[in-house]
Amino acid sequence: MTVKRCGIDELIDFDQKAKAKNGFRFLFGIDEAGRGPLAGPVVAGAVFLKTTDFNVAVGDSKKLSHARRVKAFHQIHEKAYVGVGVISETVIDELNILRASHLAMAAAVKDLLAHLPEAIRSADDFVAAVQLLIDGNMFTVPVAYSVQTVIGGDARSLSIACASIIAKVTRDRIIDMYDTIYPQYGFRQHKGYTTAAHRAAILKYGLCPIHRKTFRSL
Repeated sequence: MTVKRCGIDELIDFDQKAKAKNGFRFLFGIDEAGRGPLAGPVVAGAVFLKTTDFNVAVGDSKKLSHARRVKAFHQIHEKAYVGVGVISETVIDELNILRASHLAMAAAVKDLLAHLPEAIRSADDFVAAVQLLIDGNMFTVPVAYSVQTVIGGDARSLSIACASIIAKVTRDRIIDMYDTIYPQYGFRQHKGYTTAAHRAAILKYGLCPIHRKTFRSL
């Protein structure tokens, strides 16, 4: 059964135009998950698509159900080279969440590069042929590649949408693991975000090691 493409053609078209504009051969989509929560790391995904032939719903991770995100997550791994960057709550507190998010994105790009075939990475013009499509309106970490920031990119670019799914599912799995260590906080349900139940647990048990101590809403 063929799954309805749900606007994927428009996402593909955005990426194709981004590549063609300045003659780039390689487009890496980058996005993060976890800027807003009170607990846990910020996680970024970086994706270089081998093909755009998906038969599952792919788009902004926030608009997909958990089941659809997981299906897309597995298919992205089949159809793309993938990198992940994780920056801990400790570093978030030391720097700030914006800087930590950008560091996670840079780490995801580095991880992606490590998964690329040597034949691609060793090309003489590889650096000049790469463009990073980054969700958001700024990127503050120096990198060797061309950077284009895209506001609302996870709903406009297929590469960024795929990166958002990788980041979201990866972070959710990390938080679910922490739920087994600190079950009293209900992390599996709220993923570290602000909810009445999460606030009540903090009031009752205090902060645990993965809470972001500098967040004003704590």
